[in-house]
Amino acid sequence: MRYRVVMVSVTNINDVLEGHVTLGLDCLDRLYLNAYVNKLQVEGQVAYFLRDHLHNPVPSPALFEKIGNRFRAAVRTFAADNEIPVLRLKAPDRTRWDDRKLDHVTPHLERAAEEGRTGVVAIVAAQELAFVWSGKKRDPKPGQSRFAFVKTRRQCTAYYFYVLDPEFGPGFVKIVSYFPYPAKVWLNGHEWVKRQADRAGLRTVALANGFAACDEPERLQEIADRLGPHHVQAFFDRWMAVIPTPLTTADREAGFWWELSLRQVETSTTLVFDDPRRARAFFEALVQDNVGIGRPGEVAMVFARPLRRPTKHLYRQRIFGAGTEVRMDFTYKHSRVKQYLKEGRALRIETVINDPRDLDIARRLQHLPELQAKARQVNHRLLMIERAGQGCAIETALFGRISQPYAREGQRTGALRFGDPRVMALAGALCVMVHAVSGFTNKSLRSLIAGLLGTDYTPNQMTYDLRRLRLHGLIERLPHTNTYVTTRDGLRAAIFYTKVHDRVLGPLLSPDLPPAPVELRRAITTIDHVVADYVAGARLTSAA
Repeated sequence: MRYRVVMVSVTNINDVLEGHVTLGLDCLDRLYLNAYVNKLQVEGQVAYFLRDHLHNPVPSPALFEKIGNRFRAAVRTFAADNEIPVLRLKAPDRTRWDDRKLDHVTPHLERAAEEGRTGVVAIVAAQELAFVWSGKKRDPKPGQSRFAFVKTRRQCTAYYFYVLDPEFGPGFVKIVSYFPYPAKVWLNGHEWVKRQADRAGLRTVALANGFAACDEPERLQEIADRLGPHHVQAFFDRWMAVIPTPLTTADREAGFWWELSLRQVETSTTLVFDDPRRARAFFEALVQDNVGIGRPGEVAMVFARPLRRPTKHLYRQRIFGAGTEVRMDFTYKHSRVKQYLKEGRALRIETVINDPRDLDIARRLQHLPELQAKARQVNHRLLMIERAGQGCAIETALFGRISQPYAREGQRTGALRFGDPRVMALAGALCVMVHAVSGFTNKSLRSLIAGLLGTDYTPNQMTYDLRRLRLHGLIERLPHTNTYVTTRDGLRAAIFYTKVHDRVLGPLLSPDLPPAPVELRRAITTIDHVVADYVAGARLTSAA
């Protein structure tokens, strides 16, 4: 019987990233912010605004309608005077419009860009649900208003003022026309960096809303690092002075004005490849080797956050295709991480923080730099873990050193022999826990190893194993602490041991796992027969 040997070319993530990346950039991508009037968030403040600030003897909810009508009339006048198109949302088209309002505004943005002008290019009027104040009558007591004010969710008219900004390019400011006039702001960090790079004289090539090439990547990264809260605040202030608003100058001087908070922040890491043909094979290898990245333990490692069980949050991963493009994303609490190929030639990793409190960060705009730094760490940590997963091949010297007893300068410790159940449990623990990034203690590692072994595992055994790992150079202790971290050799060795045991030998030797491919099993059977015949021919077999 003849067997055909098929040579398979395997793409290694590390080979591609180390030799074929022409541009790497960390940058804020899309920013979505809430704008709220801080002094109109509780009932007493509403009554004070209507009665004391506006000088109405009765703080009646009828005043809400009066202010709203004035605002809506001002929008119509503003649009007519400046010849700005107003795109209205019709009920039959609601779903389509809500999904992609920007699609209908894009022609107006492109026309303004071609003409070289900035300003408000279109207004979208939509009916949307919003939390607003409503009033109801009550029996007044001395010193008490005859109306009670409660927050309710109701359908209101919202105006999207789409602008072409000289600093940020396309963006919008949305204002709801009912009290307390909640607002939102949307803009894009990559567009800001593009304009700053042009002014600095950098030669760049665009890649959608990012970059495909730059003659001075270090300067481009420096520009991206400069984008901060004051630039975002300046965008908001600039356009709130142009568009009509329901609050007046007198209201602002009295402290009734909008403040910004972080609603959604996208921080991206983009790696552009020198050859687009290499990108698809690279990403397929990345997806294939990280299909379990959405598991709670893996997500905790990426975010460097401990898991507290039971948790009310769903950990979910998706790998899906849009046409010929493959995307992979996974969630962490309210946030998520996306990975995909941008226009077939660049790896884009995006950490999308939908609630800054997921990372113990407050929502105010001033905390944007801290949130961006942590989101970048998530991107880099994910890439590090994925690289370690494919960079686990270890040289003969390292394997020989850790698989033999350690004896040097009077110190001696046992070997870490492949296949030993206790050693394999150690390797597995170092692979899957969050301490691979943030560190671990005797106690945290011991509990996991005991679970992997399925038997008692004492503190003395853990102390001995920690000493073995440390003397072999696989872990190191942080100064003045009882915390250890895994070294680069340690992570490579742990993943190598675990992968070979679980993915190669397991399917070949264990009856409880899915069998290895038939071609491999046939080849091993042939080798077994040839070796047996060779041993018999050399008369090395035992006598019957």
